[in-house]
Amino acid sequence: MPAAKPGDVWQIDLGMAAKVRPCLVLTGRPKGDELDVFTIVAHSTSLRGNHWEVSIPKPFLDDEGAFDVQRIATVASVKLERKLGELTSGEMNRVLDLLAERLRI
Repeated sequence: MPAAKPGDVWQIDLGMAAKVRPCLVLTGRPKGDELDVFTIVAHSTSLRGNHWEVSIPKPFLDDEGAFDVQRIATVASVKLERKLGELTSGEMNRVLDLLAERLRI
C-alpha cells in the first residue's frame, strides 16, 4: 500500500476517460479493517474558470491547471502511481475550505 498522506500530490490512474493525472490526496492510510482506498481531488488543465477551481503553482504541476473540487473521487490504492510532491498546510486548507463550501459542511 502506498504511504500517501493528506496533502500529498500523486500521479493517479483515474481510468481511460479521465486518464492519469495529478491528484491531491485528502485521506490518510486506511486501517487494517477499512477498504484500501484514498479520497482525492483531481488536478485538471481543462478549466472552466468557475468558483470550484483552486490554482496552486507548484513545479510538479502544470501552470495552466487547478484542483477542481467538483472532481472528488475515491480510488483504490493500486491506482496511485507515484508521488509528485506535497502542498503546504496553507495550500491544503485553501482546497479543504472550498471543498467544505461545495459539500455545504
